[in-house]
Amino acid sequence: MLTRIKGFFRNYGASCLVIFAVFAVLTGLAYPLFMTGFAQLAFKSKANGSIVNQDGKAVGSTLIGQSFTGPNYFHGRPSAAGTDGYDATASGGSNLGPTNPKLTELISQRADEVRKENGLAPDAKVPADLVEASASGLDPDISPASALLQVKRVAGARNLPQAVVLELVKSHVQGRQLSVLGEQRVNVLELNLALDRMSK
Repeated sequence: MLTRIKGFFRNYGASCLVIFAVFAVLTGLAYPLFMTGFAQLAFKSKANGSIVNQDGKAVGSTLIGQSFTGPNYFHGRPSAAGTDGYDATASGGSNLGPTNPKLTELISQRADEVRKENGLAPDAKVPADLVEASASGLDPDISPASALLQVKRVAGARNLPQAVVLELVKSHVQGRQLSVLGEQRVNVLELNLALDRMSK
């Protein structure tokens, strides 16, 4: 009887090791290699970070927001990632709740800045994505309304007709993913790069 029990546990242990080894190879090696290969074939740009190059130099990614300042560029969403914002190594939001007075004050301050820099009336409504940071702090997109609000400022700073900059914005509006997911959006990096090319 004791011999049978020992034999059972010996076989059981060997079976467990074999199963562990098989699944380790399948899930730890074969599956990742397959998915990496598939991604390189089907979605090469996205799989490699959607890096954007200009004049042979990497200037950013369409997936990660970055800071644009100055009147001659479209500005993206505020960022709470890192000390100065847009820190890809410190992705995250402010963690301030909707009833927190600090958040209310911060949003009010940002709204005033947006109104001032875009020549809006003191009581003009400002799109939420120009005053509220995203959960990641790295959102690369803004709403079409946020881009359109900045057309006058950008056109004036670059001595371009407003109609030309308006058409540029409209041409960069991306629809919902799969026609049902999310909202229409404008990628700030792509729009600003197109603006730079136009101004050359």
